[in-house]
Amino acid sequence: MNKKLRFGILSTAKIAREHVIPAIQQSRYAEVTAIASRNIDQARAVAKEAGIPAWYGSYEALLGSPEIDAIYNPLPNHLHVPWSLRAMEKGKHILCEKPIGTDSRDACSLLEASRAYPDVYIMEAFMYRFHPRWIDVRKCIEDGHIGQPIMLHAFFSFFNDDPKDIRNKYASQGGGGLLDIGCYCVSCARMVFGEEPKSVSGSLFNDPSSGVDYIASGVLTFSKGTSVFSCSMRSPFHQYVKIFGTKGHIYLDHPFNPPADQSVHMELYDGEQTVRRSYAPCNQFTLQADGFAEAVLNKQPVPFPLEDAVSNMDVLSKLA
Repeated sequence: MNKKLRFGILSTAKIAREHVIPAIQQSRYAEVTAIASRNIDQARAVAKEAGIPAWYGSYEALLGSPEIDAIYNPLPNHLHVPWSLRAMEKGKHILCEKPIGTDSRDACSLLEASRAYPDVYIMEAFMYRFHPRWIDVRKCIEDGHIGQPIMLHAFFSFFNDDPKDIRNKYASQGGGGLLDIGCYCVSCARMVFGEEPKSVSGSLFNDPSSGVDYIASGVLTFSKGTSVFSCSMRSPFHQYVKIFGTKGHIYLDHPFNPPADQSVHMELYDGEQTVRRSYAPCNQFTLQADGFAEAVLNKQPVPFPLEDAVSNMDVLSKLA
């Protein structure tokens, strides 16, 4: 492919500045050509610092640019669907930060609207799924190394009690730990079992003033097993996933956002021996950009369709 997918970034959000923009700039098939903020001075400053050629003082202006093929939407959760809809209307492809919306109804409205724009590609940005380790996990399961998966344990935590942080504000706008990090635990369970849960139950601790959950736990029951997870915004950073099968198990440390400059590992017990597999440093955000852009440029289905994002949101809504 001679062409690269030209991305415009909606807002100067931290995840965009620190992770997604640098990652897309390393992509084989994509590039960042513009950024927008409601504060044009801020947009200009970030653009100059990151080497982005164009900046805009409104999201509408960026969406109207003919120099943009796609947008990355890292806005607060309650703005994922509205601004993705506006991007669709302008014919822009969309890589939208997780979760796709604030609840099941929100996500379904996006899916329904997308049917009127069959030439617009949209994908939820769950970058961990593109890491070679997770690709290998899926292959190990498919090849029967641990037998039939029957249980998955997941945990994800970090400490953040900043009242100014959007995650600690406004439950109605998608704040809280369940949507911010619990979404990973739900996503990987659905991916490992390869189906939707038959039943879901959850338990949340909510802040009495904001209504935002800061601890969330859930049990997902599938046709041949269960997944149990907990997540917290009031505990030091930690994360793991362990997958149990009928004859073995898999253990992953830092399964969702491992450092891009360090090797990571998978411990695989196949019923006879434990093998520790290593994976070279890589930027999973770059791999995500490559996967999305390559699909758009080649007019092929995106690696994970919008229906998957809606299904994940449906489970999250039931847990809440």
